Amino acid sequence: MIALLGLCMVTVFLYLVMSKRLSPMVSLIVVPAVFAVLGGFAPDLGDMITEGITDVAPTAAMLLFAILYFGIMIDAGLFDPIARGVVRLTRNDPLRLIMGTVALVALVSLDGDGTTTFMITVSALLPIYRKLGVSPVLMTGLACMTNAVLNVVPWGGPAARAASALRLDPQELFVPMIPALAAGLATVFVIAYALGLRERSRLRARTGAPVLVGAGGPAVTGGGDDSDRGGSAGGPADFDVLAPDRESLRPKLIWFNGALTMALLTALIIGVLPIAVLFMIGTGLALIVNYPRLEQQRARIASHADSVVAVVAMVFAAAVFTGVLSGTGMIEQMAQYLLAAMPDALFPFFSVIVAVLSVPFTFFMSNDAFYFGVMPILAEAGAQHGIGAMEIARASLLGQPIHMLSPLVPAMYVLIGLAKVDLGDHHRFAIKWALVVCAVVIASGLGIGIIAIH
Repeated sequence: MIALLGLCMVTVFLYLVMSKRLSPMVSLIVVPAVFAVLGGFAPDLGDMITEGITDVAPTAAMLLFAILYFGIMIDAGLFDPIARGVVRLTRNDPLRLIMGTVALVALVSLDGDGTTTFMITVSALLPIYRKLGVSPVLMTGLACMTNAVLNVVPWGGPAARAASALRLDPQELFVPMIPALAAGLATVFVIAYALGLRERSRLRARTGAPVLVGAGGPAVTGGGDDSDRGGSAGGPADFDVLAPDRESLRPKLIWFNGALTMALLTALIIGVLPIAVLFMIGTGLALIVNYPRLEQQRARIASHADSVVAVVAMVFAAAVFTGVLSGTGMIEQMAQYLLAAMPDALFPFFSVIVAVLSVPFTFFMSNDAFYFGVMPILAEAGAQHGIGAMEIARASLLGQPIHMLSPLVPAMYVLIGLAKVDLGDHHRFAIKWALVVCAVVIASGLGIGIIAIH
């Protein structure tokens, strides 16, 4: 009966989230509370939720200060020279442009926010794509794949959700995954190189002259209609995240900000302090040095308040869902039924199966639905067969290279909207390459032992 109640709760949650009847945050709070009362667990509801909140509090603190830290770095102009450098290095060469796109997205994706990354990328590079006649579909597809790989950082969405759902240390979850993610990123660069060579040859054949003309030389213009290139040629984007005259810029402090960021990331990987403490200290130092006056600090914090509140509220709302799942015994009972239905011969491959399943699940489901609704059940099933929650969590993250292409991801619509790219064209180009990247990441994870055949 408890297993049936848990299955109904997860089903109702998934339906409400995927049909957009309720926001994920509201669903995470209301649905488990209602089902706990229906199951007769009302007297224990407060204790279950309190225990869940206590478990996710470090993750919430880490996300709060990580978002603030990287937001401050963007405001202060840490990424501006990178974007301008990529623009200069393209030198009207499609190969350099496409490779530079991946490099720029990879660096800016460290902030863990896909929307900001895509705005910076389109603002810096779309005019060059239009000038050279290179299809912006290449930019949008490669940007999504690159961002999805880097979004597995602990302060990004999926890792934070996986850690919250299974009450794991985000730092311990992430660091062993770095080689597999590096292999995925390297694969994206290889794909970009191959596509860049193809574009260079295509434009050379079209114009009958070398494409590389050097900085300041005449631009190569592409033929074809506007729909083929994702919008009308010429003209900058209608916004500029990298505005050179914005009040928050601190160009004289770029070396300090760069050194602070490198020190912070190094300390994170080494594990000098808990990740939440590192970002707390980093945010405090960044604010004091870049914006010493109280009103400046308030303005910077307020400018990122929407992002901070949305993410941290989601984490605490997830504590209600996971607290009820665990405290009522629903998750153990559902796992027992999964164990009974699954042939014993498949359990040695269970973590590999989870990694493969994460590819379609994270494409057709939101991260909230998958990591809060499905993964805890998979983790409990694995635990009852001797497979640790950490391994299942890592396996569930290996399919992320395709997630940013999901029609459920708002940041993707920001990207294709700014670049004026059709969703169908975007998917036709990118999905096949994203599947290749997923295969490389999963194979690498198996090779380095973060998932295993038991």
